[in-house]
Amino acid sequence: MKVYYDEEIDALYLKLGEQKPDGVIEIAEGVNIDTTSDGKLTGIEILKASKKININTILSYTLELDQDILQQNVAEQDA
Repeated sequence: MKVYYDEEIDALYLKLGEQKPDGVIEIAEGVNIDTTSDGKLTGIEILKASKKININTILSYTLELDQDILQQNVAEQDA
């Protein structure tokens, strides 16, 4: 997922995949979901984003990794 924020127009876009959207579904005023023809989500657009969500929260995120999976992958590579 990639996150884009345009401060000048206060628009946030969450890109969920590499597929190009074929259509848009407005789920609320200023909140649009991009979809493919077979119904897959490709992105979420939020207009007037700073009025709807805390922009600092969405732009600063953490990634939690499962240490057991990491250790298993390292063990498999060493074998």
